[in-house]
Amino acid sequence: MPIPQRQLGASIRTALHIADRDAIAAFVLDESTVFAPNNPFARTSVGAQRQVWAGYQREFYFSNIASLGLACLMNALCARPDDETIVQEILQADGCRAYVYHPGDGCQIVGAVLHAKGTGALPVIKPLPRGGRRGRGQRSALQLDLFAVG
Repeated sequence: MPIPQRQLGASIRTALHIADRDAIAAFVLDESTVFAPNNPFARTSVGAQRQVWAGYQREFYFSNIASLGLACLMNALCARPDDETIVQEILQADGCRAYVYHPGDGCQIVGAVLHAKGTGALPVIKPLPRGGRRGRGQRSALQLDLFAVG
């Protein structure tokens, strides 16, 4: 059973090593985002994913595919042992896909990538209120508008 989307989104928002964490979390938390029906490598290794994403990194660059979080994911994978087991969660909506990696609990996020399928664009980001108590000067997170024209 996959980790609940709310937990994944909250965990991504607290993963300070992911530069685009608010945008990726907003995509994961969006009501139109669902888990992909097919996740053939739900349990995988750091070494395997490092190899896969090194290939995707080149493909995204040469094919001009929009993505967020890829450099942070590569840095996180390079800092871990090849044989470490991680869990891959795949979420998708409206021409975009997110891959989220964690050690199995869904709380400690190893890394996450959001990318457009093909040469499409990433969704437009709108402010998303943060949970908890409201204080003065508190900044809001981001939420994606998957239906924005642009």
